[in-house]
Amino acid sequence: MTSILGISAFYHDSAAALIKDGEIIAAAQEERFTRHKHDSNYPKNAVDFVLQEAGLKLSEVDHITFYEKPFLKFERLLETYLAFAPKGFNSFCMSMPLWLREKLFQKNLLMQNLKEHDKNFNDEKKLLFSEHHFSHAASAYYPSPFKDAVVLTLDGVGEWATTTVALGENDNLEIIKEIHFPHSLGLLYSAFTYYTGFKVNSGEYKLMGLAPYGDPKYKKLIMDNLIDLKSDGSFRLNMDYFNYATGLTMTNKKFEKLFKNSVRVPEKSFLTQFHMDVAASAQAAIEEVVLTLARSLAKEHKSKNLCLAGGVALNCVANGKILKENIFEKIWIQPAAGDAGGALGAAMSVWHKELNNKRIYPLEDRMRGAYLGPSYSDNNVELKLKKLGARFRKYSEEQIIDITAKELSNSKTIGWFQGKMEFGPRALGARSIIADPRSEKMQKTLNLKVKFRESFRPFAPSVIREDLAEWFELNCDSPYMLLVAGVNKSIRREMNQEEKNLFGIDKLNIKRSTIPAVTHIDYSARIQTVHEKTNPKYHQLIKKFKEITSCPVIVNTSFNVRGEPIVCTVEDAFRCFMGTNLDMLVCENFILYKEKQNSKLEEDYKEKFKLD
Repeated sequence: MTSILGISAFYHDSAAALIKDGEIIAAAQEERFTRHKHDSNYPKNAVDFVLQEAGLKLSEVDHITFYEKPFLKFERLLETYLAFAPKGFNSFCMSMPLWLREKLFQKNLLMQNLKEHDKNFNDEKKLLFSEHHFSHAASAYYPSPFKDAVVLTLDGVGEWATTTVALGENDNLEIIKEIHFPHSLGLLYSAFTYYTGFKVNSGEYKLMGLAPYGDPKYKKLIMDNLIDLKSDGSFRLNMDYFNYATGLTMTNKKFEKLFKNSVRVPEKSFLTQFHMDVAASAQAAIEEVVLTLARSLAKEHKSKNLCLAGGVALNCVANGKILKENIFEKIWIQPAAGDAGGALGAAMSVWHKELNNKRIYPLEDRMRGAYLGPSYSDNNVELKLKKLGARFRKYSEEQIIDITAKELSNSKTIGWFQGKMEFGPRALGARSIIADPRSEKMQKTLNLKVKFRESFRPFAPSVIREDLAEWFELNCDSPYMLLVAGVNKSIRREMNQEEKNLFGIDKLNIKRSTIPAVTHIDYSARIQTVHEKTNPKYHQLIKKFKEITSCPVIVNTSFNVRGEPIVCTVEDAFRCFMGTNLDMLVCENFILYKEKQNSKLEEDYKEKFKLD
């Protein structure tokens, strides 16, 4: 049996993944263990976890692979500074010592860290290096259910590539086209994230969530000045407006002059209609590029299947539009589409590309619902809850389902902690906060009182797969919450003229459907289909909720507060429960009610984590 450990680290979202004979055994991000969001350090805890899950010591692992090639990245850095010189000298002086001390000699650094797991590990021949975008492409194609596919990877930047097209056929995967730094769709979107006052590499999803409140009135300005898009989807950015190649900010004064406003100061200045219009315009521009690329690729290649990876593949609105236009017949998106998924892709690339192994048949989604992280037995949970001083009661699984569904129908907000933690940025019913989507107040309540975040942020519906077509304009699986589609017209509520005349955030409180808590202001929803095979308990819960309410949909958001990674352990879940206005915690087969807890155990969670 051949085992391969994949590692991504040292930029953002460090992670580890382990496969045995091509089967994914375990995968997790380091942030979940350290509680430091987007942790970029060597993923010591994640590596320990996947080894433990596989029942292996590091010295017993056959191959260890890193998700990118540091020397190529260093080459890009040097050539970029030379190309833009003398601009960026301060940035160059700041970054060089770090590169020369740590990043350039990453093989040595990795070996030092790896030896800490196992004193018997000393074979550096086991350590391999994949290429950043090939790791992404492998993570999207090899676990997919497709015999052949066009594989599109879009992100900020790897070594040199920012956009790649690969073709997958049976066991073979080859990158055939690349767009290179500094021309990057991911960095363009991050520039607007920065400009609207959100945190780069973290706040991009806020920009996407803000977009429907605005009017894309600046889209033409963007397409005329910032990006040159060709008919085949290839593009170049006008670097006169950007500062990220060599500077310490994403945009420059010329960018501000173009939009006639300076960069918004995070947390100190309000979001205005201008920022909403900029967000809508940036989103519209990104969609145009992605759709142009997709159409061109569909025309050029015979495969009817599309696989997506890279950070831009988390833009579920753009993904939904590719699907809606029927550009490809089927789409499969890697749930850990960002750098964390690179750890898995690196391992997959060694198994298939380096070792020439065949894919496992019959072909199916190999991500197992993305439930690849740590889990806890009832005995373990009980011991931990007692140690924490929690007041709880144990029930049978059937009782857990009955009680939780009833409490949901009574508008209780619930922390749902079950089974293996998800891999990737989305909570998918293992580490989730769940609620009743029929409540008109639920979106605001969850945002302000539970998540401590901006009121405009949308929530996703979890719907049992069997009932999908009756509620949403979607006719395919969406297990990873990476597709946006409309809610069905039959459950919509049309706005009156007075409501239609409202602007910006004033639109938030208008009821738009029979499930207002998950219906965005443009009548769309970011959908998760729940499948009995991959998450039977969650599926059973929603089924029971449907029995009580006739509604097969519940609100699903990640179990954390703003700035905090999704909870991983029982302790994390209890602390978050006690630090927020959640009514109830369901931890495996134990139920905890807030009003029954010792008030001395309450925490001030509002200021606990750095704002993201």
